[in-house]
Amino acid sequence: MASGPVLVIGLDPVRIPGWDPEPVVAAIARGQARFEAHGIEADLCLVVPDETAEATIVAALAAKDYACVVVGGGIRKHEPLLELFEQVVNLVRRHAPGAAIAFNSTPEDTADAALRWLR
Repeated sequence: MASGPVLVIGLDPVRIPGWDPEPVVAAIARGQARFEAHGIEADLCLVVPDETAEATIVAALAAKDYACVVVGGGIRKHEPLLELFEQVVNLVRRHAPGAAIAFNSTPEDTADAALRWLR
């Protein structure tokens, strides 16, 4: 298993129209606190499903040599975002080929998803 920084790719709850972002923002903060409690560096890459997503993800993947990339459930579980989910997985394969790919269930269990592949 690898050890090192983690990149979390998910939907930006503040920039998605039509729903209350506060519960998701709070859950993301709790998830990030769990990484800190485990002593794991974790960066967030929050995107909107539009033409800016790919460039944002590529820039984040290029920023560090990530040991693991966690793809959030908002991207993975929402069927209309299937194309974005495929794009994310292929961008990780292309731009961070050494990184494990993990999937969370909620923003709060993101550290657990990464820990399955770290250390």
